[in-house]
Amino acid sequence: MVWARSVAHEKGFVAIIIRSDTDIGRRGRSSFVLIGCERSSQYKCRNKEFVRRDIGTRKCGCPFRLCGKPVRGSEGWMVKLICGMHNHELAKTLVEHPYVGRLTNDEKNIIEEMTKSMVKPRNILLTLKEHNANSCTTIKQIYNARSAYHSSIRGVDTEMQHPMKLLERDQYIHWHRLKDEVVVQDLFWCHPDVVKLCNACHLVF
Repeated sequence: MVWARSVAHEKGFVAIIIRSDTDIGRRGRSSFVLIGCERSSQYKCRNKEFVRRDIGTRKCGCPFRLCGKPVRGSEGWMVKLICGMHNHELAKTLVEHPYVGRLTNDEKNIIEEMTKSMVKPRNILLTLKEHNANSCTTIKQIYNARSAYHSSIRGVDTEMQHPMKLLERDQYIHWHRLKDEVVVQDLFWCHPDVVKLCNACHLVF
C-alpha cells in the first residue's frame, strides 16, 4: 500500500483502500486489497435534511481500480490493474490536500510540545517542514491540531470555565462580574507575586 500511494502521489492523485479481506481459514475468505482513487464512488449524506447545495464534493465516481493479492508460496504480492482510467484531471500538486497533508503521531507530539512552549503556528509549520521536506501539511492543519490539543486539555469545561479553574488552581487573585447571573461580563486576575511587588514598591505609582 505504501508503494501504491507513493506512485499515486507522483501521478497526482490519492490512492485509498476501497475494500480488503484476510484469509482466516474460513470458506469464502481470501486475502486481497482493492485500491482505488479517493474520488471514486459518490458522496452519501447521512442526514438528507441538512444537505448543503452550495458546496461541492471530491467524489465523482472515478473508475480507477487496482487489486493486490498475495503470491502463493511467496511473501510478495501480485498487483493487477483493473481500470487505469480517471474521469477527472490529475492534480499538479497535492499541497493543501487534506489526506496527503494529515499529521503523523510524531508530528502531533511535536505540535503539542511546541504549543506548550508558546511557539507561533507559522514557526511550528517551519519546524515540521525541516523534519520532512516532502510534507504537504498546511497552516490550517496546524491550527486544527492546536485546537484539538486545547480541547483535550479543557475536557468538558467551556472556554470560560477552563481559565477560571486554572486561576483557582494556581492561586491567582481574581475577580469577575456576571451579566444576568450566567454570562461573565468582566474578569480580572493578578499574580500573587505582582501583588507583593506592588505593596513593596507602592511609591512608584
